[in-house]
Amino acid sequence: MRKDFELIQHWIKPQSRVLDLACGDGALLNQLTTSHNVQGYGLEINPENIQACITKGVNVIEQNLDHGLKNFGDNTFDTVIMTQALQVMRFPHLVLEEMLRVGKECIVTFPNFGHWRCRTHLTLRGKMPVSKFMPYTWYDTPNIHFCTFRDFEDLCRKSNLKILNRLVANREHESPALGRAMPNLFGEIAIYHLCRHNEAA
Repeated sequence: MRKDFELIQHWIKPQSRVLDLACGDGALLNQLTTSHNVQGYGLEINPENIQACITKGVNVIEQNLDHGLKNFGDNTFDTVIMTQALQVMRFPHLVLEEMLRVGKECIVTFPNFGHWRCRTHLTLRGKMPVSKFMPYTWYDTPNIHFCTFRDFEDLCRKSNLKILNRLVANREHESPALGRAMPNLFGEIAIYHLCRHNEAA
């Protein structure tokens, strides 16, 4: 199991209803079904990933997330998850709104483009960074919104979202002390657990 899945699975309540957006090959839902007995659905657009979900026995629906979640009613799910995909959405703020319309809580993870390696690469070379962690050039990258911890938390404040939990991770999905102390500079991966303020306990 991917290490980021291990980090977030303790935020999922056993026997809850889970929706996984851009679910990939269904590995997270498959794990949560086994470990937490969740009732889960995945949304995915890639045909190969959809077939992998079916092979695993994961409930999957083919859907373009940029078109919204109009086929789901309010509070249909306990938790809506999106891992490493928010930055590729056309309108991330609208996706977040939809996640917290159809779900009571949501979990999102995304790469922090404010990390010191990105800053150093851009400062010294004058070019957008390309690395093992971010292996795309500027013209073929799926990442269309470059977000930092600070950007995301500003959006949460403007959207009246409550941060229930936050984890700061490096590329190995470990949480070093320096990253926790200065996440916008030393955190490579942001992991957030959110709800609306009126839903907070």
